[in-house]
Amino acid sequence: MSLEKDLQTRSNNKCELCTSTDNLSILEVKPSDASIDQCVYVCSVCKEQIEDKDKMDENHWHCLNDSMWSEETAVKVVAYRMLSRLKNQELLDMLYLEESEKAWAESSLISENKDPTRDSNGTILQAGDSVSVIKDLVVKGAGFTAKQGTTVKNIHLVPGNSEQIEGRVNGTKIVLLSCYLKKL
Repeated sequence: MSLEKDLQTRSNNKCELCTSTDNLSILEVKPSDASIDQCVYVCSVCKEQIEDKDKMDENHWHCLNDSMWSEETAVKVVAYRMLSRLKNQELLDMLYLEESEKAWAESSLISENKDPTRDSNGTILQAGDSVSVIKDLVVKGAGFTAKQGTTVKNIHLVPGNSEQIEGRVNGTKIVLLSCYLKKL
């Protein structure tokens, strides 16, 4: 069978992201060897928005609530990338990926972020790193101050903004400027 026929069978002739049945085609999830395990069957609306960030319609992507639970790794990787683009940390925190799957998912996010995120000493930060706050920071809207020396573990990079990271301080997810952090 051909790749498209295999994908049609796997997806029941529906978009693997939004379940639409209109204008379906193959999307290779880069980097890819064009095998069925590294492709998804998507509608033209999903494909257009995946390939062109400027055409993103946030309302269309409510479908990720369901598709992120797919058994297909390529579908989960696309869901992770789109949730990252949408900055939906709540769903990202629920999405489970093996280490190799997460590395695949983040490989394109790193290329979208042209400049690496650096700490106050110029050290490049990566998702999952631990950092220390180098100055007392008042957290607006949360009612507390992140004290100097506070450790923030398992940080997340903010796609498209190399000056910010996301992390938990006092159990609250906050955005921190990387210039006030030091990698541990």
